[in-house]
Amino acid sequence: MAIYLTQDSKVLVQGMTGGEGMKHTRRMLAAGTDVVGGVNPRKAGRTVDLGDRAVPVFGSVAEGIAATGADVTVVFVPPAFAKAAVLEAADAGIGLAVVITEGIPVHDTVAFTAYAKTRGTRVIGPNCPGLISPGRSNAGIIPADIAKPGRIGLVSKSGTLTYQLMHELRDIGFSTCVGIGGDPVAGTTHIDCLAAFQADPDTDLIVLIGEIGGDAEERAAAYIRDHVTKPVVGYVAGFTAPEGRTMGHAGAIVSGSSGTAAAKKQALEAAGVRVGDTPARTARLVLSALDSAHGSTLGSDR
Repeated sequence: MAIYLTQDSKVLVQGMTGGEGMKHTRRMLAAGTDVVGGVNPRKAGRTVDLGDRAVPVFGSVAEGIAATGADVTVVFVPPAFAKAAVLEAADAGIGLAVVITEGIPVHDTVAFTAYAKTRGTRVIGPNCPGLISPGRSNAGIIPADIAKPGRIGLVSKSGTLTYQLMHELRDIGFSTCVGIGGDPVAGTTHIDCLAAFQADPDTDLIVLIGEIGGDAEERAAAYIRDHVTKPVVGYVAGFTAPEGRTMGHAGAIVSGSSGTAAAKKQALEAAGVRVGDTPARTARLVLSALDSAHGSTLGSDR
C-alpha cells in the first residue's frame, strides 16, 4: 500500500504542453506513473509524443476524467491561472490535485483549498515537489531514482530536504514521500499525512521534516502525542537562522521564541519524537529506531 498515490492512480497533467509540464511528464512516465492525459483548452484533441508513449490532450479536466477515469491531476500552470485550474479540477470531481506552481497569491490558495475541500478533492501544495510512492507512481517533480520502495513514510515542508532524506535512506526505502510545500497555506498538512501513515499497514516508521516559522510542527507534535503509535523521527530546518527574518519559504517567519527551530524541536521531543539537528544525523536516528525495533513488531510502541 501507499498513501494518496498508488500504482492504480491515473494522472492528468494540467499544463502538460508547457516546457516544465512536458519535461516532468516525461519523468513521471519514466517512473512508471500512469499519465493518461494532459489538459489545455487551446490544444484539445492533439496527441503529444513523449517518447515511449503518446499522451492525448483534453480541453478540460472533466473531459479527461470522462475519457480516462483519471483520479489525480498535477498542476503546472502559471500562478495567475492556478486558482482556476484547481477549481476546475475540483468541480470535475478529481480526488487529488498536486499543485507544483510556486508564487501563487495566498488569497488564491485560501480560496481554492477551501473550495476543494467542499468538493472532496485533496490538494497537495502549492509550491511543492509533489509526492512519490517509489516503484508505484510519481506525481510531481521528485526524482524517482533516489530511493526504492520500503516501509518509511516521509512528510516534508521542504523539497530539497525531501530529496536529501530520501537519498540518505535510499537503501531502506519508502512507502510514500509527500512534499506538502512551505507556503503559509497548504492544502495538506503534516497532521493529514501523519494520520494517513498511521493508518497505512505498510508504513512502519514516519519521518517528519519541518522548518522555522508558524506553528505547524507544534500542532503536529500534539497530534503525534495523542494519536500516533508508530515511531516518528523529525528534523526542523533553520537552527542557524537569525531571529526575526524571513528565510526561504514565505511561511518561514520567526517571531520571538515561537516558530524557532529550537521551540519546534522541544515540542516534538516532548511528544516522543527523536529529532536530529542535521539531515545526516536524522537519517542515523531513523536507522537507530529501526534497529531498536528489530525482533519486535515495529510500530507497536514509539
